[in-house]
Amino acid sequence: MKVFDNTCNDAQRTYRNSGIYDAVRKAGGTIYYVSDWKFYPGRFPAGSLMSDWPVFRDAVECDCFINVPVAKHHGITELTLSIKNLMGVCGASRGKMHQKIDRKLAELVNFIQPDLTVIDAYRILLRNGPTGGNLKDVEKRSTVIASVDPVLADSYAATLFGKKPEDLGFIRQSAELGAGTMALDKARIKEFKL
Repeated sequence: MKVFDNTCNDAQRTYRNSGIYDAVRKAGGTIYYVSDWKFYPGRFPAGSLMSDWPVFRDAVECDCFINVPVAKHHGITELTLSIKNLMGVCGASRGKMHQKIDRKLAELVNFIQPDLTVIDAYRILLRNGPTGGNLKDVEKRSTVIASVDPVLADSYAATLFGKKPEDLGFIRQSAELGAGTMALDKARIKEFKL
């Protein structure tokens, strides 16, 4: 098991402060600190806004890619869910990624196609995200969402924030590109209490 993310802040400090480093080591996995030499130009379709955007090789070439985001507010996209979390496999300038971000995220999820999405919505950040805020901005939802369809997972997670999936550009455009469905009314959703 390899765990990696192209973090916004120092990766070693981020992994330690979040508890990810200890959890991965305890589970027998390996933490990867994303290196520039492990990126290569993604093979996006002609005309894509993501054309030749550098992506982390291990995310594309692994046997099974599991995307595990924490559900939170984001100042630009409104929410960070699984599709937005895929920025963690991208290189280059995050500032450039933010231009036409909804379309870029849709093209990215359509390219990467995670095998499994697990959204941590046990506690969600409602305001001042992704890195600001305080405990007053956090609400306990005691929810974990798992799906093989990242668009459907994000659609369900959006409702935890009182939003409709179609109101979020990255979800709507991902569905339009065929990366998944946002039709919650047609989905088979099973709920379990643990």
